[in-house]
Amino acid sequence: MSVKRAGLILYVKAYKECVPFYTKVLSLSILFRNDDLTCFDFFGTYLMVEKEDRLDYLEDNSEKKNDTCLRINVADVKEVSDRLKKQNIEVDYQEYTWGKVAKFKDPDGNLIAFKDEGSFAKQIEDYKSIKDSKTL
Repeated sequence: MSVKRAGLILYVKAYKECVPFYTKVLSLSILFRNDDLTCFDFFGTYLMVEKEDRLDYLEDNSEKKNDTCLRINVADVKEVSDRLKKQNIEVDYQEYTWGKVAKFKDPDGNLIAFKDEGSFAKQIEDYKSIKDSKTL
């Protein structure tokens, strides 16, 4: 298999609200667009925000739990969190022993989280060290 590109497709009901959210709040540049979808450069991969057209989702008005989260690693989560709050975006900023996260939602209710890159890189290095010590 020769993979040329990978990306994510996010189906949304609030398409007209989500496109400006991703361009303004996350500062994503548009790769291409048409009436029903916008494809963004998502930090080296692509994120396609597409107008929901599946009838079973459109007809169901119940609150569905979204188990997906778009994660973006940054140097300073607190700074990004504060910037989002100044844009009147509700942010759940949390600090743990394993790192910092700031969670918020797009206009369609999709979860997005910023994570500190430093602790993420440390988790990778710690895992490599454990794995290497077991192979010795």
